[in-house]
Formats: sequence, structure tokens, C-alpha cells
Amino acid sequence: PDRGTVVLTVRGNGTVRLWMRMSGSGVRVNLSDEEPENPPNPPMFCMLLRKHLVGARITDVRRIPDERVMEICLDTTGIFGESENKKLIVEMVGRSANLILLDSGNIIIDCMFRVGSADERRAVLPGMIYRLPPAQDKISLSVCGESDIASMAAESGGDTELARWCVSRFAGISPLTAREVTFRAYGTADMRLSDAVAADGCALLGRELKRLTDAKPVPYMLLDGEGRPFDYTYTPAVQYGPEYECRRYGSFSELLRDFYARTDEEQARRQRTGNLMKLVKGRIGRIERRIDAQRRELEATEDRERYRELGDILMSSLGHIKKGMTSFEADDWYRGGKVTIKLDEKKNPQQNAAWYYKEYNRKKSARSHLTGLIENGEQELEYLQSVLSELNRTETYRDSEDIRLELAAGGYVQEQKNVRRQKHRPTQPMRFRSDSGVEFYAGRNNVQNDQLTLKTAGRGDIWLHAQKLHGSHVIIPSADGRTDDVTLAQAAAVAAYYSDGRNAGMVSVDYTQVRRVRRMNGGRPGMVIYTDYKTIAVSPDGELAKRLEIKGR
Repeated sequence: PDRGTVVLTVRGNGTVRLWMRMSGSGVRVNLSDEEPENPPNPPMFCMLLRKHLVGARITDVRRIPDERVMEICLDTTGIFGESENKKLIVEMVGRSANLILLDSGNIIIDCMFRVGSADERRAVLPGMIYRLPPAQDKISLSVCGESDIASMAAESGGDTELARWCVSRFAGISPLTAREVTFRAYGTADMRLSDAVAADGCALLGRELKRLTDAKPVPYMLLDGEGRPFDYTYTPAVQYGPEYECRRYGSFSELLRDFYARTDEEQARRQRTGNLMKLVKGRIGRIERRIDAQRRELEATEDRERYRELGDILMSSLGHIKKGMTSFEADDWYRGGKVTIKLDEKKNPQQNAAWYYKEYNRKKSARSHLTGLIENGEQELEYLQSVLSELNRTETYRDSEDIRLELAAGGYVQEQKNVRRQKHRPTQPMRFRSDSGVEFYAGRNNVQNDQLTLKTAGRGDIWLHAQKLHGSHVIIPSADGRTDDVTLAQAAAVAAYYSDGRNAGMVSVDYTQVRRVRRMNGGRPGMVIYTDYKTIAVSPDGELAKRLEIKGR
């Protein structure tokens, strides 16, 4: 589905999907029933894996002891029908994570991310002999007993945190596990090494470390007070007390799927929309700066009437003004008192008066022109902010492609010449069915909002939109503008969720008949005005939206 992720569909006793994510914050391998949406053009490494692995048989799966490296052994068929052994190496080592395909001689066929140059010992490049990542200078707990651990701790001494010492000394120990061991041994996760040595020579540390690391792993997710995923572990975490919920899962794959669901969605969205986001944000910044400059210019036209007044005063005093004068003092019969009017000594009295009238007309015209420019700029700004909102809510590649085409139609994206793109089939509005059995619809982007509200919907249908927020237009089909309370409340919750207010506690949603909605004069796609509306306050509910959505496009 993207350059850093490969999904293997594995068939045997049933069909499973093996997800291998080698980029971002959630580097991992897990089974999932989720079916990815593939982009129109697969990454090069994906095509190479298809060539070598489609139809292959997995003969073994191995993990390198104390390392986050996995070998998937494969029996494949060569170009002449002969049997060939290959290996797919999965290195889950942080920022250096990689997926590497080897032939029977451990020669690298290719890899997801090419690393280094040919003269480096640990280069990962096609044609080179594969070598494991350099071993860490740490001790395996499999060869240590309780007394060995206690002796090493006592010999180390120092005042470092005991948990930090465990992570630095032993292989395969995470910071969370090290703090859990410390807490179980001494009642605090912040115990210092010197204090543990003084207390019991670190005997409790040795006992708890062996007990915890030898225990059968069971998947647990830690949830904060608001039910959000915080961390995960293979044993109940008691160090946090009642502050965090420790929820047990049926499998580690299920745990990882749920834990990374939100971060994966956000990462995929950034990959899909990164360039468009950058383009739209850049254009928004330029428009904001341009509007600020135009407003300053507009402020400079506020005194335009004074120029007309001074021109009138000069015209009424032509007989008292001589050419060559640099100023003239006269009665100000507009504002009272005396006024000193600056003159151009090279101009005669009539020319000086004409200059003031000309300046008045210039500022008057500038005010009218600037007012129009600012209104247009604000409208364009509002439109681009709505596009930015759409980009933040995209769920699939096709959603982002719809928005790219919308921007291209508006002249914001210049299509590259000689670049072949697959013919894009636009997505359809989202469909939902309320618990009352009524179907309703929501637009995914501005173009769909326009189509749904102004062309598809009947005049008696009910139109909903989050109040004063960018978001989806929601349509409930109705002949007379009526629907049941359950459908209205659920459609409003969907409108709130697919808006900028999806993370708010409560959102006001306006609703009216489609006949009361019309396109804004000169408005961009999705920009409408409406009248005779009512308002309902609802909580944005993503789980409800997913449950009610009718899948299929």
C-alpha cells in the first residue's frame, strides 16, 4: 500500500494477511484481516516481491535470538520451473528497519531501502552478501541466573537509575519492562542502582528480572484515563496503579492492530496528502499576507473625503492664490477654523485644486477596488481552508486524488506533461443507514458537496452542516423536509464527525430543506448560504459513523 509497507496474503488453513511495516513510528510485523487499498502504481520493491514470491511456500519462520530480526524461509519456483530457496529478512531495528530478499546463497536480490555503498561492511545493496546487523554489546538474559544479575549490578555500582542500567546491560529489555521489574522488586520504578545494592545487593532485582523475562508472554495494552492507547507490553503492568487501564488481548496481532490504528491512519494520510498539504498551506500563507497588505492600503484611503474638501476650498479661493506659493491658509468651512493647504509652487491655483480632486478620485477608486480584492481573497482563503480540512479527513488514496483533481480544476495544481496517470474514477458520496432504516449521504469533498446538495438532492430533502465549520454536506432524502428523530440525530452526529469539530465535545449542526440552500454568489465549490434553519447540538461520533456507513463505492 505504500513504500514502507508490504502485505503478504498467505493461504493455508484459511487466508490471513501478514502486514510488515518498516517505516514510521510503528515498525512491526503482525497478522491483520484489514485489506489495504493499493495505489494505482505499486512501489518498485512491491513489484519485485510479486515476481519472486507469488505462489511461493513458506517453509519456516525464525527469529534471531535477542534481536528484532526475523527470517521467513521460502520455497519458490525459478524461471525454468526449478525449485529455489529464498529468504525474506525482516529487520525491525528502529530507523534502520528494512525488508530484504535473499537468494539461496544469502546474496541480496533487493531490499525495501538501499543502505550505504559497496565498500561498507554493513551496506545493504543488491548483489552483496547479507550480514546481520551488528550485535549489541549487551548480555543475553538466557545465560544469566539470578545471582549473576545481582553480582553484575553490585559490581557496576554508580548512582544511575536501576531501570536505565538494566536497559543498557541486557539484550531484549525495553524501558517499560525495566521499570516494571524495578517497581516489582522495590516498590518504585525510580530506584537508584546504589540504593538497590545497599538494600539487598540487588537480589530482588535478579529474582524479578528472571521471573518477568521467563514468563509466558501475554498481550496487554495500557490505556490512559480517557481510554487512549498509551503503550503495550507482554505482562500486566502494575507500576502505574489505577492511573492506567491494563487491557488484555487475545493475540499480539490484534493488540498491534488496535494500538497503531490511529497512528497508521495519520501516517498514511500524511503520505497521501503531504505535497497537497504543503501546496495549500503555502497558498493560504501568501493570500493572508496579500490581504494584510491590501487592508493597510485600504486604511490609507480613509482620508479621501478630505482631499475633495481641500479641492473645494482652493477653488473658492482662486483669486487669493498666486503661482509660486507653497501653502495657503483659508477658512475651513467644512470642519471649522483655519486650515493650511500645501501647494505645488510650480502649478497654478487651478492645477493645485485639480491635483486634490484627482487624489480624491484615485483614493475613492482604490477603496472600491481594494474592497473587491479583499472580498475575493477572503473567499479564496475560506475555500482553501476547507480544502485543508478535507485533506485532514481523507481516508483513502482515491479521496486524496479527488481533491488533487479539484485543485487542478481550480488552477492550483499544474498537471505535469508527459506523465501518464491511470484514469481516475471519482469516489461516490459516503452512504449511511440510520438505526431507523433510513439511508442518508455525506460528501467527501467540496466537489461532492456541490454535486450532492445542488444537483442530486431533491428540494424537500433535509440538508445538514456543522455550524460555522468546514465539513461535509449531509443529505437525508425526504419529500416534505421531515424525518424521524433517530435519523436526524445520527445524521447530525455524522455531519459533526466529518467536520473540523470532530475532536470537540459538542458541535452545533444546522439543518434545513435543500430548497433553502443556494450557492454563494461567485462562490467556490462547496460554498453555500442557507436560510430558515434549525440547530441541533450533538457529539461527533466516529464509532457511530463507521457502524452506520454502508461500505462499497
